[in-house]
Amino acid sequence: MEVNLQAELKDLQDSMAGLQAQNQAMMERLEATENELKVHKATPKVAFAASLGGNGMLKTTNGNVDLIYREVLTNVGGAYNAETGEFSAPVRGVYYIRFTANGPTNYPLSAVLYKNNNKIQLIVHEQPSGEGSDTASNGAALLLEKDDKLKMVLWHNTQIWDNSNHHSTFSGFLVFPM
Repeated sequence: MEVNLQAELKDLQDSMAGLQAQNQAMMERLEATENELKVHKATPKVAFAASLGGNGMLKTTNGNVDLIYREVLTNVGGAYNAETGEFSAPVRGVYYIRFTANGPTNYPLSAVLYKNNNKIQLIVHEQPSGEGSDTASNGAALLLEKDDKLKMVLWHNTQIWDNSNHHSTFSGFLVFPM
């Protein structure tokens, strides 16, 4: 009888050791998950989308004009300013930026993305085609420093059009912080 009890005790001790090892592994996984959740919560959430809105044409004849996208569709994190038309990067990171412009085909359409008042070679441009209206778009992943400013500029002697259907837009989001 004592041999059986010792064997049973040994089995129970082995089972207990296995359960303790499993419990330790689960605790380590839980801690890792909690740490990931903390990082996720601490990561800024940044996304914006805006259109020129209104119902009509903006045409330049005397120099370039900053485009102000007043119809804000989303502004998670509040980094887009609808009064100035500028996006200000809240953290250093890679952002995906996209813009679309629409205009009648009887006049050129040309808009340029600027970073800190310097042109970035992301230009949309359409020559007159006489087909009603043209839409052009472009986008890129950009490494931005904290407080870098992006804006769209309508070039001299071009035009852009929008209405409540949001044809001419400026949008972006943080892909990941650096």
